[in-house]
Amino acid sequence: MDILRSVFIFILAGICEIGGGYLIWLSIREDKPLWYGILGGAIMIAYGIVATFQESNFAKVYATYGGFFIVLSLLWAFVFDKYIPTKYDIMLQLLNRGKSGVYSAAARLSVAIRSAKRSPWTTTCA
Repeated sequence: MDILRSVFIFILAGICEIGGGYLIWLSIREDKPLWYGILGGAIMIAYGIVATFQESNFAKVYATYGGFFIVLSLLWAFVFDKYIPTKYDIMLQLLNRGKSGVYSAAARLSVAIRSAKRSPWTTTCA
């Protein structure tokens, strides 16, 4: 369940970051109304908050999130900009997913090791 929760948070954070950035992009580069940019900025703030819902430390969360961001960016571009990813886009995405998997596994392993070191027999009573 923790893994599903973590993946959900990464996806939600990605939608906030990419969606917010996209609205700002549209406001500035595509001459959309100013409120697009303002709404995009608010959504980008939400992204920063959503990312804090992860249980690991900042470095591991953001390193792992990088892989999700690349996948979600390509999906966003495909859906909203009708961009067809090149073979290089896909190769980069696969490499980054591998990197994200290593960081995610390392984070879970370090939590398991720390938990294993805590023994009820080594605690002292005051």
